[in-house]
Amino acid sequence: MEFIKGHGTGNDFVILPDPDGALALTPEEVAALCDRRRGIGADGVLRVVRAAKHPEAVGYAERAEWFMDYWNADGSFAEMCGNGVRVFSRYLLDSGLAEPVEEALPVATRSGVVRVLSGPAVSGRAVVAEGEFAVDLGKPRITGASAATLGPLTLPGTAVNCGNPHLVCPLPAGIALGGLDLHRAPGFDPEVFPTGVNVEFTTAGEPVDGADLHVLMRVYERGSAETLSCGSGTVAVAAVALRDAGLAAGVVAVDVPGGRLTITLDGESCWLAGPAVLVARGTVDLPLPA
Repeated sequence: MEFIKGHGTGNDFVILPDPDGALALTPEEVAALCDRRRGIGADGVLRVVRAAKHPEAVGYAERAEWFMDYWNADGSFAEMCGNGVRVFSRYLLDSGLAEPVEEALPVATRSGVVRVLSGPAVSGRAVVAEGEFAVDLGKPRITGASAATLGPLTLPGTAVNCGNPHLVCPLPAGIALGGLDLHRAPGFDPEVFPTGVNVEFTTAGEPVDGADLHVLMRVYERGSAETLSCGSGTVAVAAVALRDAGLAAGVVAVDVPGGRLTITLDGESCWLAGPAVLVARGTVDLPLPA
């Protein structure tokens, strides 16, 4: 089977071209592919399939030709992946499966159809640099308060839906972002997050040119553990930071361990901009040997 390896700010993926939906991919195979010692290694798998050929996406086929069939590293499904959809779009364009368009490229996901711009481009206040991609994830929904636990720490946070569930926890004074132990999953309220949750921990950063706010973030992703970046997580963080600053819209630079992403929230649009890189391609035999 052909594969391509890509990443967005260090959030890495195995891309599997399967235009006609012929691949009978299993959770066990996904977990094996994502294993960093016995497989290729990744935070998740992006299966590239035509929307008309996938039962979960056939209803989107008139609006988007391609469906991002996203799997977490443990073999579970995810509704959305902000870094993944940019890398997915980069692959579509580089492989010739999609043609460059002046308007945004539509991509179907489990949370609906999103729009992706390839740089250089400008949409309102959103600026997409050469070589970067931006996805409009729509307006994030702040749904209430909750809390995460890390060992003896209980950290109040805000629940945000960006097509998938997030819990954003700004750190109080005296707790360093780099000092958090994220080798284990944070605790959370399963009644608030019955399907699990991505948990983001944040501190304020120094002013950045071109941005209204600057935030530093680490994240523990459900199904993947701590990752170098989470695109939809940075959108959730930006929404909370703007709310706390009393702003209805704005540009937020979010630094993750893998780099910087820029979120522009304006009305119903929320553009997530950053790099999308393809680094290798090859073939892999399934099932992988133990």
